[in-house]
Amino acid sequence: MVVPSQAREEIYPWLGQFPGLREWIGPRIAKNLALHSFAITNKDFESTIEVPRNDIEDDRFGVFGPMFSELGRAAAMHPDELIFGLLAAGFATNCYDGQFFFDTDHPVGDPAGAGVTSVSNMQAGSESPWFLLDTSRALKPLLYQQRRPFNLVSKDRPEDDNVFSNKTFVYGVDGRSNAGFGLWQLAFGSKAELTPANYEAARVAMMNFKGDEGRPLGVKPNVLVCGPSNEGAAMRLLNNGTRVELAGESDTPVAIQNEWAGTATPIVTPWLT
Repeated sequence: MVVPSQAREEIYPWLGQFPGLREWIGPRIAKNLALHSFAITNKDFESTIEVPRNDIEDDRFGVFGPMFSELGRAAAMHPDELIFGLLAAGFATNCYDGQFFFDTDHPVGDPAGAGVTSVSNMQAGSESPWFLLDTSRALKPLLYQQRRPFNLVSKDRPEDDNVFSNKTFVYGVDGRSNAGFGLWQLAFGSKAELTPANYEAARVAMMNFKGDEGRPLGVKPNVLVCGPSNEGAAMRLLNNGTRVELAGESDTPVAIQNEWAGTATPIVTPWLT
């Protein structure tokens, strides 16, 4: 979820609130947004390269062109690096309710009413992590907060101080942004092996999430995020029409229909490691 920023930091008081409908009997009942005081502070990011002027003038084969292209590519990829790096840190980083984003005891309920229960959105384990997300809603599990887009600055004019005094051309990109956690109810993190059984358990857990009033949230995961080590397992799980299971006492491999094919879009990213 891309959020424009107008200040040094942004506070998100609406986190944790899922709008719902009730039968209209009597007057309307207005619900106040709970102020969680969850803030995301913008950070400055930059990348700068310096090239001798003579090398640029003598570059007949476009040696430096690809390097400048990579500078732009790094800026374009930076939101992914922030978002997926944050996702990987979710097992040890707090979100709006004071718990780790992926935790076993998120408080759900009304302390003044029916009480609070603990809800888990994670699977424990020691394998490479993978994640299920519901990105189908206007509210998202992750936020990219953009204060100032990345901008390329070229200091290669003869009157620029670096050219006049040092015979160097300087090129750089910079911007202000940050990433933060949105709604933990729309994400599930697992450190267990990526198997059909664990994938099913994660989906079931997410689709059973309820709001503070006990109403099902209607969560339906549609994206699976993993690192390179889980790419093969993810592709087999989500793309193959059949899968292999061990059947009978002899554990004979049997090909069966893969009921999980097409249930989520796989995203493989190196930023989880």
